[in-house]
Formats: sequence, structure tokens, C-alpha cells
Amino acid sequence: MIAYITTDSPAQVKPNTNPANKSTGRFAIALFLTLSSAVALPSCAGAPTSGGSGPQMALKSSPAPLAEAASPAGSNSDAAVASKTAAAEPQASRPQLIKKAELSVIVKSIDASTKSATDIVEKRQGDIVGFQNQKPPDPSIRQTATMEIRVPQEKLDETLDALAKLGTVQNRGLTAEDVTNQLVDSEARLKNLRKSEEAVLKIMERSGSVGDVLKASQELSKIRESIELIEAQLKSLRGQVAYSTINLTLEAAVSAQQEPEPSLGLRVQETWGQATHSMGEFTLGLLALGLWLLAYSPYLLLIAAAIYGVTRWKKRHSEPPQVQEPKPPVSN
Repeated sequence: MIAYITTDSPAQVKPNTNPANKSTGRFAIALFLTLSSAVALPSCAGAPTSGGSGPQMALKSSPAPLAEAASPAGSNSDAAVASKTAAAEPQASRPQLIKKAELSVIVKSIDASTKSATDIVEKRQGDIVGFQNQKPPDPSIRQTATMEIRVPQEKLDETLDALAKLGTVQNRGLTAEDVTNQLVDSEARLKNLRKSEEAVLKIMERSGSVGDVLKASQELSKIRESIELIEAQLKSLRGQVAYSTINLTLEAAVSAQQEPEPSLGLRVQETWGQATHSMGEFTLGLLALGLWLLAYSPYLLLIAAAIYGVTRWKKRHSEPPQVQEPKPPVSN
């Protein structure tokens, strides 16, 4: 039913004679709608698509009646509804995981095992991003070497199996972090920010006021800064998903045979060499000390003279004055 509303005396609307105010008002409304959509869309995109109630359920159930009304009767109607329902359902995607593995192997030779591990990683298109190998001073302590390896995720298990064959596996572990929601949320935010960027650019083209253009330019710079930040986060996450990390520890087995002790003659020879070396160092030290004293002898003489003078002066002033005793009178 259509209702018509009539008035007896329609009011006449006077046109706005100030085009600047009209342009500023339109620009403020358009900019407000753009920023509101930029804030509201990420939250809608990040919301879960399965389950829920309220407006989300209404949006999901609304296409079905429309499809039934628009489609012909019979089997064609059911097929159309089924196809649209299948298209509306989100496709299941593979979870995006960041995998990190730990592997500790006891080997016979650190050097040979390190070379073999490098060859294994290169054959599987991986990279060694960290390596550390230090030989202990005490032969009774096991020598260890650590390697940080990055390989494509699809070749992680294959690489671990090949590295485990280098020796006896002492420890093996794997951890995975699911970043699917972070990637989806970041991609949705990036998409919405790009739409906001396009909308602000269109507003700048329509605006003729310098102040409006400056405001839009400021908002555009903020949007582009957010876009660059999200793109960097996405690049980092995708790189961690594409390449898995392996922390490999190679540990040498302790030899059961102890090194033979040196003979008595060798010990005497080593002791004599150490004694002569020490005597030479001591002689050179005395010679150096004599040269230093000779070079500073003028200052040493001045210091000695000053000390001698001060001592004599104190001694002279500290002695009590001598009193002459009266001589007895001489008798005639």
C-alpha cells in the first residue's frame, strides 16, 4: 500500500548561496563516512564466520528466501538454493603454522658431521643462519657444536630424518604455532585500509578547498603508514610459515682411552725450559727497572736532597737549647 502525504502550503526552500560552506559540509560528511568504514570493516572482517547470533545469523539466513522467491519451482529451485548456500560457506583452508624443531645428536667427529649437515641442508634448499663450534681446553669435556638451520616447511621432516642419521639421537622435539587468524585478520585490515585510501583519494579530487585537501592529505598519510606496517607484519609471518627453523646440536662422544702421560725425560726438559724462560724474563725485568731508574735519576736526586734537607731542619729545631752551667768561684 502506498501512502501519499500532502501539505496545504508547501514551504519554499531557499538555495544555499555560499558554495564554500556547501563544499566543506559535503567533504566533512564524506570523510566521516570513510573513516567510519575504515574502523568498522576490520572488526567485521576479523569476526568469526561460523556460528554466532543476532545480525550475523540474519545475514546468513536472508539469501535463502530471496533465492526461493526468485528461482523457478521444482528441482531447479532446490539446485539454485543449494549452489548459493555452498558458495556462501567459507572454504576450509590449510592452517598456517610456524614450526620450530630441536635435534641433539651424538656423533663421532664434529668436523665431519658439520660438513655432512651442511650438505644435507644445501640439498634441501635450506640455509645455515648460525653456527658455533668451540673446542674445550679439557679433553675430558665433550666438544659440542650448534647450528641454526632454516629449511622450507614441506621439507622439514625429510631434513630432520637425514640429520638424525649422522649419529645417535639424544633429543628430538617439534613445536608449532598457528598464525592463521593473525594472517586472516591482517589481510582483512589491509584490504579495508586500501579501500579507505581509494575513498580519501576520490574525496581529495572532488574537494576544491585548500584546508579540506590538507585534512584529507593528513588522513591519507596515516592510512598509508598503517598499510606499510601491516604489510611488514604479513611479510614476516609468511616468511616464518614458509621456512621452518631447526636448532641442531652436535655432541662428540668421549673417548674411552686416556692420553698417555709424558715420560720423565720429557717432564725434566719441559721444566728446564720453563725455568730458563722464567729466569730470562726476570733478568729482562731487572734490566728494564735499572733503565727506568737511570732515566729518572735527576728527579730522584732532587727528591732525596729535599728529604735530607727537611730532616736536617727538623732535627736542628727539635734539639733543646744548651744552657751553660755557672762556674764555681775560684778561692785565693
